[in-house]
This record gives sequence, C-alpha cells and structure tokens, in this order.
Amino acid sequence: MVCCGFAATEGRPVHHRLRPLAFAALAACASGAFAATPNDVPPLGKLPRWAVPQDYALDFRVDPRQTTYTGTATITVDLKQPADHLWLHGRDLDVSKATIADAAGESHPAQYRAVAEQEGVAEVGFGRVLEPGRYTLTIAFSAPFNTRLEGLYKVSHKGVPYAVTQMEPISARYAFPGFDEPSFKTPFKLSVSVPQGQAAVANTLPVKEQKLADGWTRYEFAPTRPLPTYLVAFAAGPWDVVKGPDIPATPWRDHATPLYGVAAQGEGRRLERALAQTPAIVTALEDYFGYGYPFDKVALVAAPDFSAGAMENPGLVTFRDWLLLLDPNSPAYYVRASFNVSAHELAHQWFGDTVTMPWWNDIWLNEAFATWMQGKITQQLRPSYRADLDRIEGAQYAMGNDSLVSARRIRQPIENNGDIETAFDGITYQKGAAVLGMFERYVGADVFQQGIRAYVREHAFGNATADDLIAALAKASGKGERFERAMKSFLDQSGVPLVRTELDCDHGKPVLQLKQSRYLPLGSRGETDRLWGVPVCVRYGAGGGTQTQCELLDRREGRMTLAGAQCPAWYMPNADAAGYYRFSMPQADFDRLTVAIGRLSDREQLAYADAVDAAFRRGDLDAAAVLAAMRTLAGSKTRQVATALIPAVTWIWRYEARNDAERKRLAEVTRELYLPRLQALGYERRAGEADDDALLRGSLASFLGLEVKLPEVRQALLAQADKALRPKADGRLDLTAANPDLLGTSLAVGVQERGKPAVDALLAELARNSEPAQRNAMLGGVGAATDAAQATRVRDFALDPKVKVGEMAMLLGSSRDKGAGRESLWTWFTAHYDAVVARTDSFAGGELPALIARGGCSQAEADRLQAFFQPRLDEITGAARGLAQTREQIELCTALRAKQDPAAILR
Repeated sequence: MVCCGFAATEGRPVHHRLRPLAFAALAACASGAFAATPNDVPPLGKLPRWAVPQDYALDFRVDPRQTTYTGTATITVDLKQPADHLWLHGRDLDVSKATIADAAGESHPAQYRAVAEQEGVAEVGFGRVLEPGRYTLTIAFSAPFNTRLEGLYKVSHKGVPYAVTQMEPISARYAFPGFDEPSFKTPFKLSVSVPQGQAAVANTLPVKEQKLADGWTRYEFAPTRPLPTYLVAFAAGPWDVVKGPDIPATPWRDHATPLYGVAAQGEGRRLERALAQTPAIVTALEDYFGYGYPFDKVALVAAPDFSAGAMENPGLVTFRDWLLLLDPNSPAYYVRASFNVSAHELAHQWFGDTVTMPWWNDIWLNEAFATWMQGKITQQLRPSYRADLDRIEGAQYAMGNDSLVSARRIRQPIENNGDIETAFDGITYQKGAAVLGMFERYVGADVFQQGIRAYVREHAFGNATADDLIAALAKASGKGERFERAMKSFLDQSGVPLVRTELDCDHGKPVLQLKQSRYLPLGSRGETDRLWGVPVCVRYGAGGGTQTQCELLDRREGRMTLAGAQCPAWYMPNADAAGYYRFSMPQADFDRLTVAIGRLSDREQLAYADAVDAAFRRGDLDAAAVLAAMRTLAGSKTRQVATALIPAVTWIWRYEARNDAERKRLAEVTRELYLPRLQALGYERRAGEADDDALLRGSLASFLGLEVKLPEVRQALLAQADKALRPKADGRLDLTAANPDLLGTSLAVGVQERGKPAVDALLAELARNSEPAQRNAMLGGVGAATDAAQATRVRDFALDPKVKVGEMAMLLGSSRDKGAGRESLWTWFTAHYDAVVARTDSFAGGELPALIARGGCSQAEADRLQAFFQPRLDEITGAARGLAQTREQIELCTALRAKQDPAAILR
C-alpha cells in the first residue's frame, strides 16, 4: 500500500466458562478420552489456531445510495479440538442470524456476540461442544457504510455515491465477519448484488450475471487464489468500466491477461494513459521473477477518496483518483507518480499477494520489496525518471526518522493494533528498500535475483517470514551465517550506522581506517553503542581513474587498503550511495572529496549532500559550511543534486535566521544560486520540455516563492494566481489559466497576497469542483493561508462534508510552520479535537500529533503536546508512537537551534 494491547491467549486458563450444555456433552463422554474445550478469554492479538478458516463465500447486497448494506458470510472452518465456541473478527456488524453446520449438513443455531468492540473481536458460541472436524459457519449481517475510508465505505463524485473497499491493515472486520489476520490465507468466492444500471467489480472476473426480480443485478465472481482477508476487494456503483489492452502472453504465462480500468461515471476516458503503461510493467516484473502474473485479470480503480496512495488488491488495484486520471494538462509530478505507484502496486502481486507475511511484524516483506522493485522497473522502463536517485532520496528521508530514539525497527514486534497501523512508514518502505538494495549490491544483482526467484516459487500462495527470505538469499549467494547476521542486524534493530573513515598514509600505502557507531543528532538521548554488519564500499582515485573496494564491516573497527591509490587520495566512503549508512571523515579528507566532486556520480553527490546535512544536524557544521556545500552542488545539471541541500537551508531560514541582516544574507545566496535557473526555465510550460524541467521549476518556485519569498518570484506566481482566480462567465474559476505544474504554488501566493477574496473564491470552487488535480492544488493553496482569520476559516472548512476525509490533512495543517500561525493552529485543534477524531477515526491516529505540532522548535511546545495527548492515548490507536516521535523531533530541533550561531550565516 499508504485499535489496544495484544496478547497471545491460546490455552491460557483464566476463568471457568463451560456452559451447561457443554458440560453435559463432556460428561456423556466420560468413559472415553477426555478432551476439554478451550477455556480462554477474548484474544486481543492473534486469534487461537484451533479454529482455522478453509474458504469463504461472501454474498453482499450493496446500494451506495443507502446508509447500510447487507451480507452473508459462509466460512468453512477446520476445528482442531473440541470446542463450544470460536473467536473471529467483526466490528460495527449487526448480525441477524448465525448457524453452524457439520459435514453431514446438519445445521444448528449459533450465537454471535461482539466481546471486544474496539479491537473488533467477536465470539461465536455453538450452544454445544463440537468435536474436531470441518464445519460451515454462516453469518447473516447488516452494517453501515464506513465513513472513514475503512472496510466497505462510501464516497461521492459529482454528488453520485460509490462504494469501495479498503481492508488493509485490519479493516476487513468492518466489512464482514472473518479471521482478519494475514496468516489465514484461503480462497474467497464473492457475489455482489447492486441496483440495475450499476456495476460491481471484484478481485476476479465475473462468471455469472443474473437479473433479479426486484430490480437488482447479482454478479458472481470466480473463486480467488488463496488470500488473506486484507486483500479481499470489490466496488459497486455507476462506475465506468473501461477495457484496456490485453497483456500479451509471455514465456512465463501462456495466455493473454485482460486489463480493465474503473473510474467514476464520465471519467473512464482519462484512464487511457495509465492502462497503456500497465502491460510493459507486468511483463518486466514477470521477467524478473521468472514467474507469470498469477491472477486472472488486472483492473485499476480510480477511487474518488482513499486513505492510502494505492492498494495492491490482487486483480483489483485501487488508487487515489489523481494517480490514474491523466490528460495532457496533468502536472508532470502526477504523470511520474502514476507510473511509479503502478509499478509498486503491481510488484505486490508477487510480494504480498502471491507470497504473504504471516504477521504484521514482517509487513516490510510486502512494502520494502515493492518499493525496491518499483525502482528497478522504473529505471528499466523510464530511465529518464532517475529512479536510482529516488531510492537514495527515499533512504535519506528514512534516515531522518531512523535517527530518532523512538524510531521503529524494520521488523518491529507488534504489541497492539496501533503498532500495526503505524507500521506503514518510511522505515518499512524506504529504509527496507535501501537495505535490500545494499545487500543486492553486496552479493551481486544476478545472485540476489536467483534468491528472490527461489523464495517466490517455494512460498507461492502461502506465507513466508523474513527468515525464509534471508535463508533463500544466503543459499543463493553461498555467504552463509555471516550474511544472515549482517542482514538481520538491519532488520532487528533501529538506527542508522555512522561509518567514520580516516585516510592513514603513515606507512606509504593509503590505508582507510573504519569505525562504526550509531548516528545520533545533537540533543539525542540515544546510545551510540550499536553494531551492524555494514557492507562498506569505497570509491577512490587511482591511476588516473577510479577503483571500488568493498568490505563487510561487522566489527567495531576495520581497515581497508586502497590498492592502486596514491597518498593522499580522495575517496567516497559510500560508493554509488548504495549503502544504508552515513559517513564522516576528517576535514582534510572531506576537502579532498569536495575538490573531486565532479568525479562523483549523481548518486554519490547525493550521499555527499547527506553527509553535510547529517553533520549539521549533529552540530559539527554551521550554517556557513552548509551554504558553502550548497554552492558546490547547486550548479549540477541534475535536479535532485542541485536541490539536495534546500531542506537544510530551509531549516536555517526558519529557525536560525533571527534578524533582517541574516535573512537578507540567506535571500542573497539563494537568489544568486537558484533564481537565474528558475528564470531560464520560465514560469510557463514550454512545448516539448522534459518533465524534469517542470519538476525543477516547481521545486524552485515553491522554495523561492513561498519560503524565501523573493519578490520577483512571488510577483510572477501572483500573476498566474490572479488569472486562475478570475471567474469565468459561469462563475467558475479559470484554473486552467495557470501552469498546472505551478497551480498549487501560485494559488498559495494568491491566498497570502489577496487574502479573504481569494479564500472565498477557492472555498466556493472546492464545493463544486471534482477534478482531482485541481482540487489538490486548491487545497494546497488555501492551506497556505497565513492570515489568522483566514487560516481558521480553512480549518473549519476541513470539517465540512464538502472536503473528503482523505483531503483533510492538507487543510488542518495550514500555517503550521509560522510562529503566530502555529499558535492559532494549536488553539483551533485543541478546541476541535473531538470533531477531527470523529471524522478521521483511529486510522489517522498516529498522524495527529505530527499534524498539529510538526515543525515545533521549543521545549514548551514539546511539553504541551505531551500534556494534551498523554491522557488521550487510549482513545486513538497509534497516537503513542506518533506522540513520541513528534516530541523527540521538537526537542532535537530545540537543541540544534540552541547550538547554532546565527552569525555564521553572515560569514
């Protein structure tokens, strides 16, 4: 893809709960072997394994125009010991009837009872003791359409309602009763009835369409391959269902696979580009895995509102609509994101869908692999997108979080539902992908591929753990236990390794001294004494060219002789930036590396920039050193390199520059380095321009116009905003009058400069505009309001049903990064907390502390955040981790701010 205490309870005697009927049945068997029924309590974590589902038949009756739907779940259960009840999951379900039938078809009433509503745990009592065997459990129920983008939920497009599902991670229990854990992987047979004239789509192809006498149509779908509940998916409503090009047969698949697109009524024509790029992605994935696409179709769904970016449901992949609904005017970022996210979700069809983790501590097996594979496929099919640089930027983003004491491990133990919901973060995705890439380089790409292919073949349509994967890679590479220990050292502990290097020329030969510890920013309370198995690769100058050497550093210290180098030599301690670690070196070594910057690859220049940023945040460098490094990189022709240190300079601008002279100096430097480049690009699209130019234009315009606020940049953006805000004859805004790549930035400047009239116009347009890219731009525009009164209006509007749940964060965080705005946001949020939680529920619980406090930089802000959320942690799952991380970030910012000397800006 984007709840309370868990405890294993199987077999744990807590209280006597044998019912009279059960006791009588057991007494009647006294002459035989005695087998007690389970005497347990509601399991708040993993369900017990003495009742295991074998298959499901789910029959739904869905009319999105109503407030509720009905369904029947028929589950074949393997009862592995005598029992008078079983446990499963269900939440907000109104069960009208439950029965249990044996293999002979004899059916008896059963009692369904919700016993832990917050966790979604229910008990089904049999009214008698049943012997081990196969039974058919049937539960008829009704439920409300979820309003928070979980389970089976309802959304609207142009006032027309649709129903769509999102089951991951633990939301299938909102949609139907079942065993809502990834290890319970079974076939599902779905039937969905909808009013005539509407469509229903699901994981598999329909096998029967039946007109019912009451004006409804019933669609029956082919049984799925074995799936966990979180991958079950369907949608109902007046969708456009568009046939795309078939995915041709390949050496790995002897038949063509049908391809479809699904969008809200009237939007199907805009799916053409997304559908056209899909066959090549699927074919490239098959070639890598050596395994044919394993499901009966591919369908891409553009959901009008969605909690994540996309979801990998096999055969029915759901996306936020703006990722699929593309046209010639779509922003370049959207076009690129469409390809990248499609590659990610389609990679999941093997990682996560064909092979599934048994428990949520291994969610990285899904998400890290899909992220890593996405980059591999994008680099192959769209090399101009520079997915190799995206991976490095992603790893460096993850390092920011991973430097916190409160950071998760990749393979984090799961202790409660909040741990499940907060596992979908940069550690799981970007750090996991970077670690995979690092070990791929260590063993070699071909060897790594062999291990991956063996892993998929061995565990197809089953479950597998991290240990299974590591064993497959170790076997393919022949590197044994040392490799296994090294890889596990990155999975089973948090933190970023810091490799300190120093060139030793005392004995005539250049020897690189290596020492590892844990990287910690200034102000951290963490322990540095950690050890990893780090594949350290060093590139250095030798004989007029360069050479690369690698060594597995799994001790505290090591050394590497730089063969062929002259002393003193320049060296890059992270060759190709392939390693998930940071480096530091003495100033003399760093100066030689700076002189050789032109000999470094783009990837290595990003690692150089990260070393500067990391040293600054550790308190070893000051603002002057950061600005000097920015001068070194800003002239790069590569967008990602040229802008790599903008985040560090943004921090200096916000928190270190405290008077007009310091701000003026920063403005002068950034104007000198970036304004000519923005002016050369211009503010309008050019015919045939590279999309990378459009992306660079957007980055520079946002930084110079909204952060540094250079007058000439703001004037150009305001001119575009004024054109976009000018109403047409029908009263609607002419949003196409601005460059679509700059629309959000232009509208933000317009809101800040024009104030209330601009906010009035945008809020009115948001209430009637359904075009997703334009909505995002308008939300970003009004979310940039700095006037206190207008920012309050914007936040109030976030609670209006005209704003989709998935759009709320863009409005609620308005003015968060400005002093007076921060106070206004805090006052508003604490007064409207209950209303925000009521709309977003626990799915967003882990994000709430950051939503209102990210960017804080004082101890007072950290303390008030703690005081507000601490008594509320039991109310919203995931908030405990979100609170710990946000508070720690605020305290680190405070420590760094106290350390820095603002006068360094003027040097």
